[in-house]
Amino acid sequence: MIRKIVQIDEDLCNGCGDCAEACHEGAIVMIDGKAKLVKDDYCDGLGDCLPACPTGAIEIIEREAKPFDAEAVKARQNQLRETIDSSGSGESAFVCPGRGVASFDRGDNPATAPSSVPKPQSQLRQWPVQIKLVPVQAPFFDGAKLLIAADCTAFAYADFHEDFIKNHIAIIGCPKLDDGDYTEKLTEIIKLNDIKSVTIVRMQVPCCSGLEAAVKRALQASGKFIPWQVVVISGRGEIIE
Repeated sequence: MIRKIVQIDEDLCNGCGDCAEACHEGAIVMIDGKAKLVKDDYCDGLGDCLPACPTGAIEIIEREAKPFDAEAVKARQNQLRETIDSSGSGESAFVCPGRGVASFDRGDNPATAPSSVPKPQSQLRQWPVQIKLVPVQAPFFDGAKLLIAADCTAFAYADFHEDFIKNHIAIIGCPKLDDGDYTEKLTEIIKLNDIKSVTIVRMQVPCCSGLEAAVKRALQASGKFIPWQVVVISGRGEIIE
């Protein structure tokens, strides 16, 4: 039969997984980092996934397709629910693995090498870290000292974990490479959580000013008075202000 159904442009898909999460019928899954329509009869053609896609990779078209099968969808949902319950993960089967929320307990004792020379230890306290992937509300934001950093800073500054990530919740992004503006999401994070302070770490390049500007707009839009500071790293890996 000819009916309305989802069509996904894989060239435009950025693999974020938002559409798969929005598809209640499970018609869309992430395969090899791309969104795929797995079965025509799982898709109701209503397009709940469309507004979730940040790149415009999804559209509703009319073509020859099997009729929507509500009973098959229900059976699939039950099967997936049983799989999730048995795994104990509590996570949706449709969520991109990179979006799975987790917190880490970082002890005070670093790992040691056989020579008893202390080895550097990761100070990352949560996952995910990308601004685009992190949820606007999560337990790790409660009472957090928030670090908002440009992607390149951790590569440029040698002691980034000890000097910046330690005792902070870290989220990162690149305003030049990421689509859209961070302001709205950062505003929600600050507004909906008990954030104690905000530290912005950026590179000494013009495009990084976009990250700093977005954070400042978010702080203002949140209506909260939160201590904040900006640290700028040079291309040589030195703190310059």
